[in-house]
Amino acid sequence: MRKQWFILLAALLAATLLSGMGKSPTAEEVPRITLEDLKAELGSPDLVVIDVRRDKDWKESDRKIAGAIREDSSTPQKWAGNYAKEKKIVLYCA
Repeated sequence: MRKQWFILLAALLAATLLSGMGKSPTAEEVPRITLEDLKAELGSPDLVVIDVRRDKDWKESDRKIAGAIREDSSTPQKWAGNYAKEKKIVLYCA
């Protein structure tokens, strides 16, 4: 389950970052992060964790990553530019 979560997370991240470039990423182009690596980086000033779950799913969940920022996954064009390109951006939705 966690592995699938991170694969989906990485796919969403790649899709968001590449959406402005006019092409959709392939599965091979999607960067991935393991749960262990994410845990090791939590709290780093170079990491931005963005929770892109639907409102209903977010409100009903008892599992949230501390420090994660909530954004609407249906409108990444509105908020994607708010984050520094130099930072590692991790999106999660499960």
